[in-house]
Amino acid sequence: MASADLRDELDCSICLTLYTDPVTLRCGHNFCRVCIDRFLNTRDESGVYNCPECREEFQERPTLITNITLQNVSEHLQSTQPHQEEITGIRCTYCVESPVPAVKSCLLCEASLCDKHLRVHSKGPEHVLTDPSTSLETRKCSVHKELLKYYCTEDAACICVSCSLAGEHRGHQVEMLEEASEKKKKKKLRNVLQKLITKRKKTEERVQSLEECWKRAQEKAAGEVERVTALFIDIRRRVDDLEKRILRDISRREEKMSLSLSDVIQKLEIKKDELSRKMRHIEELCNITDPLTVLQEPDTGDLCDCEQEEGGEDTGGHDGGDEDRWGHDGGDWGAELISHISHTLSAMIRDINVIFSVQDPADILLDVNSAANNLLISDDLTVATWTLITENRPETSERFQYNQVMSGRRFTSGRHYWDVEISVSGLWRVGMCYPSIDRRGRQSRIGDNNKSWCLHGGLGYNNQCSVRYDSNDIPISHQISSDRFRIHLDYEAGQLSFYELCDPIRHLHTFTATFSEPLHAVLWLYKSSIKILGKL
Repeated sequence: MASADLRDELDCSICLTLYTDPVTLRCGHNFCRVCIDRFLNTRDESGVYNCPECREEFQERPTLITNITLQNVSEHLQSTQPHQEEITGIRCTYCVESPVPAVKSCLLCEASLCDKHLRVHSKGPEHVLTDPSTSLETRKCSVHKELLKYYCTEDAACICVSCSLAGEHRGHQVEMLEEASEKKKKKKLRNVLQKLITKRKKTEERVQSLEECWKRAQEKAAGEVERVTALFIDIRRRVDDLEKRILRDISRREEKMSLSLSDVIQKLEIKKDELSRKMRHIEELCNITDPLTVLQEPDTGDLCDCEQEEGGEDTGGHDGGDEDRWGHDGGDWGAELISHISHTLSAMIRDINVIFSVQDPADILLDVNSAANNLLISDDLTVATWTLITENRPETSERFQYNQVMSGRRFTSGRHYWDVEISVSGLWRVGMCYPSIDRRGRQSRIGDNNKSWCLHGGLGYNNQCSVRYDSNDIPISHQISSDRFRIHLDYEAGQLSFYELCDPIRHLHTFTATFSEPLHAVLWLYKSSIKILGKL
């Protein structure tokens, strides 16, 4: 208890903390040098000085005498106290040695007060307390050093009482600061706030929209990654299958060739032995000196057969015939293999280029002015449906007579693709045509003339499709498993390709032509429906 009382005796009565550089007035009271200096500075204007503790007045500013004993005791006690954390924000003006956060600021004293100093602060009406602030001087009139209490509406300025009664704002319309703040500033601020709220809402909506777009882009990218991965897995599988098939073919042909050559070599070895035997016999005859013995030799006729046999079937008719024949066959076979591999890989590369050279589908809308009257066209111009009920559209030179409709958009250059989804309840054809295609008669159907190309199929085709140009059909070799198809156009290259949108995408056929007119998408259908698919 005595220790606590001693600690209180070492607190400055102004900052209420441990003395820092303590000094003593003539009356005997002690203060921090900084604290008493600040207090005496507030009395410089009036010229009347007094002790904050006992209120004793001094005619002149009192001399501050350093209290060495009190300073030593304070420093010793301070060294034994735990380190206090640094105070952030506005600090109490009088707590110099140990910073303490301020809870109020006095506009008259232009000082900030902690909770302890607030309890001993003057309660006079002239001491206006506000929330802690570091700009207290701005709350006073720069001319009269009085608190700003009014707002001059004519000059749009904050003024004090003296400004209103005797200063340059005398006779002006004035309002209380609170009233003016509410009418002038806060109303405008609320309007600004409302605008900011609206802008923030729009910004939030835009951020949300962009985030959704980003999410869709990520999902699309993930889908593309999955699709590309599946495609290249399929390509590698196809290449591996091609390699295995060709190697098996090479092995089979090599085995067949080996057997054939082995048989021929065996026959030639026997023939070689026979020729050697005859050669030895002839040499023996040539070495006999007795003419009678030579003439009586019974096998002399057989010895002449060797020249005839040399031109027989076994030898090939000339020296080196077998080598030429087998070497020639092997060379043709190798060229055939290289051509087949090159063609297959080129087709794969072409399919990859077609799939990834165009990022988004072309915007295809059906042209109602070209639609036959037995076709229903949806309001969004993307679906054509065959119907028994005839539409009452005017007959024009542009309108097809039966079952057919063209797109309004035409293509004169570049690479483009569009996808369709087909109801397989009936028959259908999808493709492209020139605008000069006939609009009447059987020859107007796509694929039945030299101005259109199509893929066609439907119920009764047993999941088989064909491509058609100028009334000539080319069957697709495999069964169709999907009801979605892609039509890809490379105008400059003169290529029109058809794909089945399965997993992975499958190339069906490519027409090659020199396009001489613009191209339009075109649909033909009977007891079915075709939808043009947009961006996924």
